[in-house]
Amino acid sequence: MQPLLEVKNITTGFHTDNGVVKAVENISFTVNAKETVCIVGESGSGKSVTSLSALRLIDYDNGKVLDGEILFNGENLLKKSREDMRRIRGGEIAMIFQEPMTALNPVFTIGKQISEAIRLHKRYTKEEAMRRALELLTLVGISEPAIRLKQYPHELSGGMRQRVMIAMALSCEPKLLIADEPTTALDVTIQSQILNLLMELKEKLDMAIILITHDIGVAAQMADKIVVMYAGKVMEEGTVYEIFDKPSHPYTIGLLSSIPSIEGDRRERLKSISGSIPSLTEMPEGCRFHPRCLYATEKCRNAEPQLEEQNQRKIACWNHDKVNSEFSLTYKT
Repeated sequence: MQPLLEVKNITTGFHTDNGVVKAVENISFTVNAKETVCIVGESGSGKSVTSLSALRLIDYDNGKVLDGEILFNGENLLKKSREDMRRIRGGEIAMIFQEPMTALNPVFTIGKQISEAIRLHKRYTKEEAMRRALELLTLVGISEPAIRLKQYPHELSGGMRQRVMIAMALSCEPKLLIADEPTTALDVTIQSQILNLLMELKEKLDMAIILITHDIGVAAQMADKIVVMYAGKVMEEGTVYEIFDKPSHPYTIGLLSSIPSIEGDRRERLKSISGSIPSLTEMPEGCRFHPRCLYATEKCRNAEPQLEEQNQRKIACWNHDKVNSEFSLTYKT
């Protein structure tokens, strides 16, 4: 069966005074119909750039997809005109952006903003679009939706604004929803409500989701498949069960080890990955993770591993067998 979305070896760069700086390189993954794919990694890993590249929104931010293909239902989005992309965005592929506190326009009412998104893709009158907006606010669980339509963003809480963003994204019943850190700046209780809402809407509307997050715990709750990114590259890819049961990249293990345990000793220090993610202009030779890796060898410092299929999953690590076996001994005994 043909994937709904197929990202093939894309490289995205930004134009700077010092030339083109590559933010992501040779990224590949697929999203099937009704599947949830989580892209995880630290800030600066290239997660958001990947999602913006898929929608060609990077074109408006001094960026460009330099190489590769992005196939949606078999059609290459990189060859589409800007008018075609405007039709696809919001219609067939929708996106929930980061920061619900600032993503909405402060000078227009909620109803105006949702109905505008509807009328851009559907031949609705103003009255029909407003009725549809009311239905959408009801669908995403906002209380007193008729009142909310007439309110401005500053009159709504953070959680309600995020629900409005979800309503706008779902206004034309897209086949694919890209959610970029949809729980940013929300408290834990509201985060849980938003994630549960996304799962309910996915089942109700039969859509696929790409969820971008730095929280691998969120990925455990939401994902069918996980793509682990670091410094603009995919380090590991597999089903949620494979990633959590048999992680084979040191970076993946580092992310998993940093999750606090409810059964742990309160006096025990929280584990972390030493060092920080490299600058785009100062990438290390060899494996990009080797300066922070406990398993790094001379080969890791001099030669970059390619993302290869290993037992029906993908790993970019020279020492994945050793990493996996030591993880099993340390965490499963």
